[in-house]
Amino acid sequence: MSSSSRSPPPSPEGARLRVGPGLEQAGRPDPPGATQSPPMVVMGRVAGAFGIKGWVKVQVFTETPGGLLGHPVWWVGSDGRWSQRQVEECGVHGRVVVAKLAGCDERETAAALKGSEVAVPRSALPATGEGEYYWSDLLGLRVTNVQKQELGRVAKLLETGANQVLVVEGERERLIPFVSAVVVSVDLARGELVVDWGADY
Repeated sequence: MSSSSRSPPPSPEGARLRVGPGLEQAGRPDPPGATQSPPMVVMGRVAGAFGIKGWVKVQVFTETPGGLLGHPVWWVGSDGRWSQRQVEECGVHGRVVVAKLAGCDERETAAALKGSEVAVPRSALPATGEGEYYWSDLLGLRVTNVQKQELGRVAKLLETGANQVLVVEGERERLIPFVSAVVVSVDLARGELVVDWGADY
């Protein structure tokens, strides 16, 4: 999408989603069991244990919960540090995905993963089309408004259910809806996102 175009930000569809932090961060020690990972796209977050046999329930960031089901290996972690986990069984349970991961055989082990992000390699997902973005593409973009005032940079994104929200950190934190009425343009090449949003909002 060019810097001058104004089209609605896309809604997630299947694995083609716009999800949170997934880029590796240099200078951090890896936890035990972590491996060097390719660029990742976060697909969801572990919400807690499910049952007593080591299953986890995952809040997914795809339009439909089934967006994770086609991936036999998940990368589980946070802050860009990942451990590969083979998916032994998984399925949709209401609005969440429940899964049995290899090596996770007790409720306590599953509960310890609560809050961890679930990601897959960027290369495993379809290429984005015109006007489509993965959430990881938006992280770090400079955010300015139509009055050319700089508001900060995209620190993370939130899923509210109704829409996605940009968390922009500058002289203070701003929560800016990622909707067509607000987002004027996204220019990945220039690293800039323009919004119709007042500096005093």
